[in-house]
Amino acid sequence: MKTIKAIILALISSLAVSCSLNMEPESYASKADIFASEDGLNSYMYSFYSALPSVSSIPDCEASSVDYAACRSYSNFYSENAYTAETPTSWSWSALRNINYFLDGLKSKECTVSEDRRNHCEGVARWFRAWFYYGKLTAYGGVPWFDHCLNNADTDEMYKPRDSRDVIIGHIIDDLDFAYEHITTESSVENTLISKYAALALKSRACLFEASWRKYHGEAGSVYSARELYELSIDASKKLMDSGVFSLNQTTVSDSYMTTTGAYRSLFYSREILTDEVILGAATSVSGNVTGNANWKFNSASYGNGYCLSRAFVFTYLKTDGTRFTDQPNYSTISFKNEFVGRDTRLQQTVRSPSYSMKSGSSANMVADIVNNVAPTGYHPIKYVEDSTGKDNKAKNENGCPIIRYAEILLNYAEARAEIGAITDTDWQNTIGALRKRGGINSGCDAVTRRPTTVDPYLQQTFYPKTTDPVILEIRRERAIELVYEGFRENDLARWAEGKRFESVPWTGIHFSALDTPIDINEDGAKDYYFTTKTVAQIPEAYKGIYVRIIPEGSDEQGLRADPNPAGGYDLRFELSLRRKWYDDGRQYLSPIPAQVIRDYENRGYHIEQNPGW
Repeated sequence: MKTIKAIILALISSLAVSCSLNMEPESYASKADIFASEDGLNSYMYSFYSALPSVSSIPDCEASSVDYAACRSYSNFYSENAYTAETPTSWSWSALRNINYFLDGLKSKECTVSEDRRNHCEGVARWFRAWFYYGKLTAYGGVPWFDHCLNNADTDEMYKPRDSRDVIIGHIIDDLDFAYEHITTESSVENTLISKYAALALKSRACLFEASWRKYHGEAGSVYSARELYELSIDASKKLMDSGVFSLNQTTVSDSYMTTTGAYRSLFYSREILTDEVILGAATSVSGNVTGNANWKFNSASYGNGYCLSRAFVFTYLKTDGTRFTDQPNYSTISFKNEFVGRDTRLQQTVRSPSYSMKSGSSANMVADIVNNVAPTGYHPIKYVEDSTGKDNKAKNENGCPIIRYAEILLNYAEARAEIGAITDTDWQNTIGALRKRGGINSGCDAVTRRPTTVDPYLQQTFYPKTTDPVILEIRRERAIELVYEGFRENDLARWAEGKRFESVPWTGIHFSALDTPIDINEDGAKDYYFTTKTVAQIPEAYKGIYVRIIPEGSDEQGLRADPNPAGGYDLRFELSLRRKWYDDGRQYLSPIPAQVIRDYENRGYHIEQNPGW
């Protein structure tokens, strides 16, 4: 078996899914066919995996909704006057209906498999139910809890009011505890199947989210306090860490095209998922026609969204001696080439460095594609990209993608321990220090061996102005760098009550010396950009191929500005025509219950409460 996705494609035609809460799942197989044999149970369980991120969706999961990266089209949710309760949302229950149908069937007379096998299948289904409700919790807060299939006569239950956050997180914990105790899978081919360790990992994630939500939003639960949830996250993380099954990947993969190597990038470049670190992965299968499109997304002006890191975030990467880049004098005028010298190696494994190249028969250095507006800030992503131009402009990526990996567990553990005031230097070395060592930071420096005692003013002022604890600040630095592009940032800012960053973090770009002159940004002898406020017809013919238009300040037009740097030269800055906006009433911490859902409730004589501000 190459990948679970290939199995799903083969089975989906025989096990169709329902589209609403009260529809019986349609199936070409009878209930006895499903529940009377292990093959039937397995076939139905495989349909649940379609709810997981895929090799196509994972690289694109942050492309329009984060603070630390610019993009050409920002999420309407964080744009001014662009989102209302009438906007379609993820208020869908079909996946839950299929899970509960399966769970009900496991307890029916048609289910004749052994108790151990039945419990295993129930564990897998309950993992997916926890995954479903974790998504609902992060999006909406409290929602109705349903643990069995409904029929048309169950009107009162179908239109029940929202259950509290306490109820939802409590059921998530119960489901994941059952999953951990009863799932028999400990490993699978490329770890594409749900294992007992995936249950611990999701519990670690969910409890950390809800703990910090309660702490930073001031919401007290009637059952779980923030501290209790932090401790549950710690317990799940520690069990996973103590199992000895997973570790940080130290293997460096390569192929005939790969030009920027390293153990960190290998996790996202390797064709075979690196299961030393990856707890749950999304694999590719060329024979099964399951391939990704990361190259197309990140290297195409038309298909991608121009997603690229801001220089504001690039500044947060430490130097290899453990010191802060922003503590240097005149750090903001350091050249693009020198920005990468002596830095945490994850920087050059995440974006195109001055020496980055792609191959298609021959090798050529490739700076960020600012000219075609592919990476407007100049920090062009490579984290999921294969270094072959032959993979551009088509969905042919063969590299697998992590869904859950061990690095997150280390970060969860460190954060939860720090939040309850219990983190030690040993904890630091085993979590934050271990991640930094893999990034090439000196193993003997303070940044690796001990908790920080001073606040980084740049990090605090730019990203977390309400945070005064230097330990928490450094953990947040590490979490953002390690997990960049992996889909965590939106939820992280929400749970820390740092939503204003969606609007306030500047989308700055590379520093360059002058306007109206050809620029060799990576200092390899070739001219890369010609930044100018003039039209392309007004510039010398020799530079039309590297023309980059600068929009005059004060214009509402979308595009690049050039901010004069007080120490000399200019800094790029990307601005949208539809302005980023965070409303001070905090409404964007939760999505609205769709207005149509509220009307449906009212039309049937029921009521469901809307989220604040909507």
